[in-house]
Amino acid sequence: MNTRIPTVAGADLAPEDLGHTLMHEHVFVLNTEIESNYPWEWDEEALVAEAVTKLESAYERGVRTIVDLTVIGLGRDIPRVHRVAEQVRMNIIPATGLYTYDDVPMFFKFRGPGLLIDGPDRLVEYMVRDLTDGIAGTGIRAGIIKCATDAQGVTPGVERVLRSAARAHVETGAPISTHTHAGTERGLEQLDIFEQEGVDLSKVVIGHSGDTTDLNYLRRLLASGVTIGMDRFGLDLMLDFTSRVDTLASIVADGFADQIVLSHDASVYTQNFDIVAKAELLPNWHYEHIHRDVLPALMERGVTSAQIEQMLVRNPAQILG
Repeated sequence: MNTRIPTVAGADLAPEDLGHTLMHEHVFVLNTEIESNYPWEWDEEALVAEAVTKLESAYERGVRTIVDLTVIGLGRDIPRVHRVAEQVRMNIIPATGLYTYDDVPMFFKFRGPGLLIDGPDRLVEYMVRDLTDGIAGTGIRAGIIKCATDAQGVTPGVERVLRSAARAHVETGAPISTHTHAGTERGLEQLDIFEQEGVDLSKVVIGHSGDTTDLNYLRRLLASGVTIGMDRFGLDLMLDFTSRVDTLASIVADGFADQIVLSHDASVYTQNFDIVAKAELLPNWHYEHIHRDVLPALMERGVTSAQIEQMLVRNPAQILG
């Protein structure tokens, strides 16, 4: 593999240099309008310092790379994350895309082919620009595309985002990583759209697949050739630790280790949750939980070191490369 993978720090990596990679994480998840209008909700200096501490601690645990899937709709701020990246050994790979469960932001709603302001699809244009030229004038390129479908299903707005993500992928070859609602099998709807748009399914991660114990649903996804993200370890309010580990061990035993990636969907700070309540209710929802707790539990269930390396090293390298 020769493709170079962009990072927030500015250095491009060879796929073989990624090391243990967590494929679905965040550094800061923000609401930019709240932040701008109620600035006391955010202490940037303190949280940048906290991010440095937590990422360095995860590095010491064995994590070498995180994919930061914070995009428009989640408060992406690349210059701010760059401040963190300059101070840590961790590789941070940025993303482009749009995060919504229902409709596109008003800026995009009336702009595009056949809309009130007719013209090219600005969603595709922006994603491609982020991937090829860089984000927000920084020159820091995105390395992956993010989109989402939740329990609401494929609304017209969500469909537009999915198709725009697919078209940006076809134009650039960049991989796609999704948010899904596993309980309503939304990953299958995403697959239908991606197949219609000619997406290379070997470059797709259907995220949050670990939120279900439905092995039949997971096998249907895997049969298409996509990778599934078992990527919410520590989010135990949605599904408990034992169920997540047992489900993953079963899928690995079925021979699918080469189509699985691991992560937490964690962040240093998120405005979506009260920070004190988050710490009390979800004590394991952090970047080190997989290496500290999940990997030993998997090995107790018969998952081998080689299979763990496949999920944490080789699969991310293949997808991102």
